[in-house]
Amino acid sequence: MWPDAVADALARFEWAFEQPGRYLNASQVWQPGLEVEYARDDLEEAMFRLPRGARRDLGRLVDRIDKEFERRTLPNPGPVSEWTVGGWWWSRLRER
Repeated sequence: MWPDAVADALARFEWAFEQPGRYLNASQVWQPGLEVEYARDDLEEAMFRLPRGARRDLGRLVDRIDKEFERRTLPNPGPVSEWTVGGWWWSRLRER
């Protein structure tokens, strides 16, 4: 983790969720490391490293992010690859 990793991840979600439309647009940003799925990975790692109280506080934000991300993406009807085993958010589809 780097300084401000959590702030950067939250800012990426804030930007994505401010975009118009019902579904997240996959073409808005397609650059490894900048996708919101990477931001969600960063939040997961941060929660693993934080002490209990801070983990609980960040967890409340992440729960809200997860609900909005799930609402604005679609389930992938295909098989789950080994790349998505770590986080369910990698198996969601966005509008193209």
